[in-house]
Amino acid sequence: MFKNHPRGLPVLFMTEIWERFSYYGMRALLVLYMTKEMLYNDEKAYGVYGAYTALVYATPLLGGYLADKVLGPRKAVLMGAFIMMLGHFTMAIESLFYPALALLVVGNGLFKPNMGPILGRLYGENDPRRDGGFTIFYMAVNIGAWMSPLLCGYVGETYGWHYGFGLAGLGMLTGFVVFQRGQAIFGEAGLPPKSATEPVFWGLNKISMTFIGALLTVPLFIVLLNQNQFMSDILGVAGAIVLAVVIYTAAKSEKVERDRLIVAMVLTIYSVLFWSFFFQGGSSLTLFAERNVNRTIFGWTIKASMLESVNPMFIIILSMPFSAMWIRLAKINREPSTPMKFVWGTLLLGVGFGIFALGGQFAQNGLVPFIFLILGYLIYTMGELSISPVGLSMITKLSPDKIVGFMMGVWFLSASFANHIAALIAKLTSTEGAVQGDAVTTLSAYTSVYMNVFWISIGASLLMLLFLKPLRRMMHGIH
Repeated sequence: MFKNHPRGLPVLFMTEIWERFSYYGMRALLVLYMTKEMLYNDEKAYGVYGAYTALVYATPLLGGYLADKVLGPRKAVLMGAFIMMLGHFTMAIESLFYPALALLVVGNGLFKPNMGPILGRLYGENDPRRDGGFTIFYMAVNIGAWMSPLLCGYVGETYGWHYGFGLAGLGMLTGFVVFQRGQAIFGEAGLPPKSATEPVFWGLNKISMTFIGALLTVPLFIVLLNQNQFMSDILGVAGAIVLAVVIYTAAKSEKVERDRLIVAMVLTIYSVLFWSFFFQGGSSLTLFAERNVNRTIFGWTIKASMLESVNPMFIIILSMPFSAMWIRLAKINREPSTPMKFVWGTLLLGVGFGIFALGGQFAQNGLVPFIFLILGYLIYTMGELSISPVGLSMITKLSPDKIVGFMMGVWFLSASFANHIAALIAKLTSTEGAVQGDAVTTLSAYTSVYMNVFWISIGASLLMLLFLKPLRRMMHGIH
C-alpha cells in the first residue's frame, strides 16, 4: 500500500488511525449518552453536539495559524494529541462532562489542521502520487473510525458509558506515542522556528507559553458548549474575519496565486452544503438507527452506536479502488477536475439520503429494513470519497505556501459552519410531542427531512456544473 510513497506516510497513517479511533469512539456514544443517560431531549442533545463539533472544526483556524507562526506543524500535532488525551480520559468522569469536551475542542484545534500540511510537504506540487497519498491517509481516518464504534460503542452501551469513553482515551495515547517515536523520519521539515525555542518570559519560550494559553481557553469553551445558541454569532464573526484575510491576501498576490486562492474559497464554501448533510451521521442518523431501523440480525440486536462503523467500513473497502481509479484516469487524461469531483460527491450524497427516506415506504411498525441503512450509507460514502480526501489535497495545491496552514484552518472552519447547520437540520427531525416509543411518528419526521436533503443536493450539483469551465481556467494547470 505504501510502495512508491514517502517514508513519512506510514507514521502519519498510524497516528491518524489512533487519533480518529479516539474521536469517533467518543462521538459514537455522545448523542446516545446525552439522551439516554443525561436525559437531555433531542433538541438540547443536538445543540450540545452541534456546538461541540462546530468548535472542533473552528479551532483549527487558530491552530493552523499558531503552527505557521510559532509551533511548526509537528509541535502543534504533539501538543494537540496530548491535550486530547487529557480530554478523553476526563470524559470517564461524569461530573466533568463539559470540561472534557472543552479539552477535546482545544486539542483538536492544534492537531487537526497540521496533519495535512505535514503530509503535503512529502510530495511535490504536481506529484501524481499526491491525491493517492491523501486517499491512503483518508483511509487511515476511516480505519480508526471503523474500529472505534464497534469497540467503544459496544463497551459503552453494554458495560457503561464511561468505560467506552476511557477506551477512546487509550486510542489517543497510542497515537501520541506513535507520532512522537516517528519524529526522526521527517528530518527538519515542520519544526518550529529557532526563535520559538528561546526564552521570552520567566524562562518560558513561545512554545511553552502557547501550551499554557491553550489550557487557559478551556473555561471559555465550557461556556460556549453550555450556551450553544451563541455559536451562530461567533461563527458569523469568524467567517467575516476569515473572508477579509483571504480577500486581503488575494489582493496582494500575483494573478495565478490570486485565481487559485479564489477557486479554493469557492469550493470551500460549496463544501459547507455537502458537510451540513453529511454530518447528520453523528446526530440524527444515530437516533434514526436507534429508533427507526430494525437492527436485529440473526436474533442479535446491534447497538445503534456500532452502526456508525458502517460508513468508515465502506471507506476502507472503496479507498484503494478510488485511489487507483484517479491514478488510472490521470494516465489517460480522463481524470475529472477537482470541481467536477465536488459535483459527483454532492450528487451521490443526496442519493444516499434518498435511499434512507425510501426505506420508510417499506417500514413495518415504524422500523425500516436494515438493508436500506446499509445501501444508503454505501452511496453516501461514495460521495464522501469524491470530496473529502480531494478537498484536503485541493487546499494544499491551490493555497499559497505562506498561508497553507491558515487555509487548512479555513477548510475546517467551513466544516464548523456545516456542523452548526447540521445541528439545525437535525433539530427538524425532533418529535418531542410524540409518545416515547412511537416509531411511526418519529419515522415520518426523519424521512421527510431526508427527502428534502435529496432534492437540495440534486439542485446544488446541477448549479455547480454551470461554473465548471471558469473554475478550471482559474486553476492555471492544477487539476
